[in-house]
Amino acid sequence: MKYISSHSNPFFKELLKLASSARQRQKAQQTLLEGAHLLQAYHAYGSQQPQHLLVTEAAMQNREVAALLKKFPDVPLSQLDDSLFAELSELKTPSCILALVEIPQITIASVRSRFCLLLEDIQDPGNLGSILRSAAAAGCDAVFLSRNCADAWSPKVLRAGMGGHFVLSIHESTDLLAMVTSFQGEVFATVVGAKSNLYDCDLHGNIAFAFGNEGAGLSESLLAIISRHITIPMPGRSESLNVAAATAVCLFEAVRQRR
Repeated sequence: MKYISSHSNPFFKELLKLASSARQRQKAQQTLLEGAHLLQAYHAYGSQQPQHLLVTEAAMQNREVAALLKKFPDVPLSQLDDSLFAELSELKTPSCILALVEIPQITIASVRSRFCLLLEDIQDPGNLGSILRSAAAAGCDAVFLSRNCADAWSPKVLRAGMGGHFVLSIHESTDLLAMVTSFQGEVFATVVGAKSNLYDCDLHGNIAFAFGNEGAGLSESLLAIISRHITIPMPGRSESLNVAAATAVCLFEAVRQRR
């Protein structure tokens, strides 16, 4: 096992770029997974091995991490100085293991999707991660993100997704207008005040739900080509739901109907 203690170490510099730059992640087609839970999910659902594992000194005293490392006997392993590890982590209390992995390649073409999400300009990493987690739990096969969405493979989104990334086909920088036009099924747009009620819709067959930016909602151009505008009944006094909550409500109404 190699020990890395210098901030000037070339490998560490590359890791730091990956941790902080969406452009670098896209260029390298790599990202960092932090914590035992994400690495376990990657192992359970992924078809590839990590490219490199990085641990702190404390990792060797952690039974969960030690057991996890045994699952990857052929993967290069390096120990990072605690201060260097903290620079790669965005957690207030860093975990003791990181994995350098390839970003999974898309496996489902848009025309073959049966139950998917269209996300336009979702900005908050926590919202995006929560949406991906719900999509995975509901059995969606794909999620399509517009160019201005948050980076799906950023550390914050990965943490909020809790492993959902590894059971979905995630398409970034998608032309959603073209996607709606080519989708072989029904597309539903969630709009506050729409006349159609979510619970009165037939959600069998091939369906897609479209959700927009946290503040602006869906763009006028996208709304114009989506014929099914629906609303979620809210008998309480709130005007709207957080986009991640709204997504979960719609997804699991579809799950209920498709049982």
